[in-house]
Amino acid sequence: MSSVVDAPKPKGVNRIGLTLPDYKGKNSTLCPGCGHDAITSQIIKAFYEYGVDPYRLIKLSGIGCSSKTPAYFLARSHGFNAVHGRMPSIGTGAMLANHTLTAIGVSGDGDTASIGMGQFVHLIRRNVPMIYIVENNGVYGLTKGQFSATADLGSKLKTGVVNDLPAVDLCVIAIELGCGYVARSFAGDPKQLVALLEGALAHSGTAFLDVISPCVTFNNHEGSTKSYKHAKESEELLHEINFVPFYEQITVDYDEGTSKVVEMHDGSHIVLRKLERDFNPMNKAQSLRSIREANDKGEFLTGLLYVDPVKPGFLSLLNLHDEPLATLPAEKVRPSRRALEEIMESLR
Repeated sequence: MSSVVDAPKPKGVNRIGLTLPDYKGKNSTLCPGCGHDAITSQIIKAFYEYGVDPYRLIKLSGIGCSSKTPAYFLARSHGFNAVHGRMPSIGTGAMLANHTLTAIGVSGDGDTASIGMGQFVHLIRRNVPMIYIVENNGVYGLTKGQFSATADLGSKLKTGVVNDLPAVDLCVIAIELGCGYVARSFAGDPKQLVALLEGALAHSGTAFLDVISPCVTFNNHEGSTKSYKHAKESEELLHEINFVPFYEQITVDYDEGTSKVVEMHDGSHIVLRKLERDFNPMNKAQSLRSIREANDKGEFLTGLLYVDPVKPGFLSLLNLHDEPLATLPAEKVRPSRRALEEIMESLR
């Protein structure tokens, strides 16, 4: 295996010379202890460690508690807060206009699994190059904690109301639609989440992460299946995850039967060390079966659920010009008089 080693860098800075505070944003206004703030911290750490240029990043969101969080990380980046459920359209347009950007979208279970479901489906179908995070707490936090579409059947609200509808599993939907990177994690598992985020940065198409993020105000009580206690007791780890970026010396434990190495398109590697179960994240049928079996047992699997690192992305399928469309000069994008006359003649 090949390796790339950078020259030694000063202590406290990453490979592009930035410090961890350079990746922070404004102070959070969410409830103290909110799981979303834990996810924000891991986004900051992952993007710092990977060496993302904040000025080449666009942050996208819709409406909801989760959609406020892009304000709390990467303050130097571009940002767009879309209307409820419409973030995927904005993200698609942004990446078509300038494919040199890195895109991260932060959504919630209401924003994605309810009003935005149609947009989510088509983003996945098109394989738009974006990290898409759903901060999943099973309730509508901004409208006083009603059940969302991802709330589990039989889950209880603080008021004692029991959810009598089956849950939407966004990871199953993403895999069925052909998403090339699908993962699930828990806001209380920072080590796993950072590795999954770094793997998502190395992926060339849509990378979807469903992160269980307990709502401390409305959904962190006995009887809730999205509480910290229930998540800790019901989490089923698929594997331990390490991430080796393309710019570091690649050293992997190859002991027979103990690890699986997935090479991403940029030369980075995700190292999956097996626990109890024999799981291959590149086997779509096995991934779906494992998720459904866990759901039937009241568990939720965490880790890299499915990956296809060679699936062609939306932009490559469109065969776009190498130069971003947003920066092309007028003489290249404006049709000539002759071209317009030919078009008009063809329509007669």
